[in-house]
Amino acid sequence: MALQHVIGLDHVVVSVRDLDKAAAAWRALGFTVSPRGTHSPHMGSANYTIMFGEDYMELLGVLTPTEHNAAMREWLAEQEGIERAAFTALDAAAGVAELQAKGIAAIGPIAFGRPVELPDGTIAEARFNVMRWPVGLRPGGLRIFACQHLTRENVWVPSLQSHANGAARILRLEMLTGDPRAAAAEMAALIVQSPRQDADGAWVVPTGGDRADLVFLDRAILAARHPGISLEGLPEEGAAALVLGTRDYPGAARALGVSADGAVAVPAGRATGVLLRFLAI
Repeated sequence: MALQHVIGLDHVVVSVRDLDKAAAAWRALGFTVSPRGTHSPHMGSANYTIMFGEDYMELLGVLTPTEHNAAMREWLAEQEGIERAAFTALDAAAGVAELQAKGIAAIGPIAFGRPVELPDGTIAEARFNVMRWPVGLRPGGLRIFACQHLTRENVWVPSLQSHANGAARILRLEMLTGDPRAAAAEMAALIVQSPRQDADGAWVVPTGGDRADLVFLDRAILAARHPGISLEGLPEEGAAALVLGTRDYPGAARALGVSADGAVAVPAGRATGVLLRFLAI
């Protein structure tokens, strides 16, 4: 039975060394980027968000070393890119109990917040409860956690959901790994889903509802899925490609500076370690 208190993909965390430089890079790709937010002191981090309809991307950087961001700092010493994926928690405390009952040593809930500058110039607060799977569990090199949004109205701000490239949702997150089947099986067990194999050999783990899939593949399959796009800068193991749905395919091509006749995509070097591709929806 699927988890009752944790549902599909909520957001992906793009961990970066220079937060403001990263925000500028994503703006240059046609994304509307939120004002910068600073998390509660025990988190030691700050972020920008790129909001879609039901999910989003988070650009995350370290401000002050803390126990909470130790794993992120260790990861950033080697690379930038998608370090974590978050699922939506309907109730973080109940989600922890649910996972622990299944023998998974879940951690939390951890409460925190950040100020949010609203379009009218007022300052509100976004508040969250998060729960984490053990840090050592990284199927395909991806850390996972779940986020309960206590103030959704301060995160999904309508003016932040309109992008020059037409981006409207995350379709899938593709992870490089030497053993796609094993990594998919590990992820599926952690989120209580059933994996399936695509025709090209990749393994897919649904995250729940109509949210994005997690896809585990090797480098040859990734190259075949994104012909003509350089794989330079991608990790040997870990999150590699983010496939987004756009309601304006020509607009996405213009924003990325590529031809709409080919793949509307950019290599990792232009998107802080993430191979980025758009599909029309």
